[in-house]
Amino acid sequence: MKRKVMKRTALTAVAALSLGLGAVNAPAADMKDVENSFYPYKNGVPTYEGLEAGMTITQANVEQFKEVLDEGMYEFIKRGWTEMKVGETFALTLNQGYIDATVAGLNKVSLGDSPGQINGYVAGRPFPEEPELNDPRAGEKLAWNYKYGYNWGDNAAIYPFYWKFRDLKSGKIERTIKFNFHFLNLKHRVVNDPKPDLPNNPGELFRAIYVQALEPFDVRNTQLLIHRYEDDLKRDDAWLYLGFQRRVRRLSSGQTTDSFLGSDLMIEDFEGYNGRISDMKWTYKGTKNILLPFYKHNELTLSEDHKESDGYQFVEFGGQGGCFPNITWQLRKVYILESQPVDPNHPISKRVHYVDAETFTLPRTVIYDRKGDLWKTFVIGQAHPDYHLPKNKGSGVSIDDSFMMLDVQGEHCTTGQFKGQVDPALNPRSKFTVQNLRVTGK
Repeated sequence: MKRKVMKRTALTAVAALSLGLGAVNAPAADMKDVENSFYPYKNGVPTYEGLEAGMTITQANVEQFKEVLDEGMYEFIKRGWTEMKVGETFALTLNQGYIDATVAGLNKVSLGDSPGQINGYVAGRPFPEEPELNDPRAGEKLAWNYKYGYNWGDNAAIYPFYWKFRDLKSGKIERTIKFNFHFLNLKHRVVNDPKPDLPNNPGELFRAIYVQALEPFDVRNTQLLIHRYEDDLKRDDAWLYLGFQRRVRRLSSGQTTDSFLGSDLMIEDFEGYNGRISDMKWTYKGTKNILLPFYKHNELTLSEDHKESDGYQFVEFGGQGGCFPNITWQLRKVYILESQPVDPNHPISKRVHYVDAETFTLPRTVIYDRKGDLWKTFVIGQAHPDYHLPKNKGSGVSIDDSFMMLDVQGEHCTTGQFKGQVDPALNPRSKFTVQNLRVTGK
C-alpha cells in the first residue's frame, strides 16, 4: 500500500511539472476557471445599493457611489466637471476561436524565472485562473493576459481616428489631427488564416502597429511604425517618418515616453499600455466591481462632426472643456493592476489600471507623477461590436471607440473619436514595413 501511495505521488509531481505549473502543489486551472474567466456574468451581473441603469451620477450624489468609482472619475464628478450616465451591464463575449485556443493551452503556459519570460504559450488567454493576492506574480500574469488579449483581434484598423487637443478651462479646441491606425498580429492568431503564426517572420515579431497622420497639412504623412518582438526582453523597433523632412528615422526607447505630436499621450500610453512586460513591476491589488466605460455605440446620441459617407457618426464629447465622452458606464468586474516603471528616470511613478475581467482591455488608467500625485487619467470607451459597424458584428472584439487623456496638472486634455474596423483587407502585411513609410511619404 505504501509503495502505491509513493508511486501515485510521483506521478502527480510529474503531471504537475509537465503542465508547466512549476511546483508540485500549484493548483491546476480547469474548465471551470475558463468558464468563469470568459463568462463572468453567466449567473448575474454585479449590483450596488442604489445604483440603477438609466440614472445619472452627479456632484449631488457622487459620495453615495464612491466605492464603485475609480479615483479619477470620482474626483471629476465631485468637482462638477462631468456627470456619469449609468447603463445596463452586458456580457461582451470574446471570439470563440480565442476561447478555444485558451482551452487548448490550458496549463501549458508558465512564467519564466524573470519578468518578461513566458513558456509554452501558443494562443488564447495565458492564465485564465482567478488571480490571488498571495501570489507574488499574480500581477505579472494579468499583464500577460492583457498583452496576449483579444484587443482588436488578429488585426484591425481605426480608420479614421480624430484627435482633438483641448484647453480644460476654456474648452477651446487648439488642434485636430486626423489619423489612420493599423494593427497586425504576426503570432498567436486565432481567427484569420494562417493560424497561429504568419510565415516568413525571421525576426520573430509578435505585433506591428502603423500610424499615418492625414490632416492637417503640417503633419500630413507623418508616420509611425512599431515592431514588437515575441521576446519581451528585446526592445521594440520603432521608426518615425516626418513628412516635412521626407526621411525615416529610428526612434530611441526614451522617445516612447515623450508627448506624441504635442498631445497628452505618449506612445507608451497607446491602448492603455503599449510597452514591454519587463519594463514594469506589476502588482495585483485586488478585484472589485467598478463603473467602466462600456456601451452600445448605435444607441448613443452621437456627434454631427466628421460624419462619414456611410452614415457612421462618432462619439460626442461634453463636460468641462469638452473633455468627457458622452457615453454610458456600467458596473463590471475589475482587476486592479498597478505598474511601476523599472527605469528610475521614467516620467511617472506608477499607473493604476482597471482591467476589465471579461475582455482584458484597459478602459481606465490613472497615472501618477514622480512625486506620487495624480497627473493624468485615461478613458478608453469600449463599444459592443454587435451595436457598431455591420462588419464588426459577431467579431467578438471589444471595440475601442472613444478616448480621453486628461492632464489634471496641466489643465489640458486630448480626446479621440474612433471608427474602429475589424477588417483584414485594411491591414495588408506590406503596410507594416519601413519601405511602406518611404513609399507612402512620397
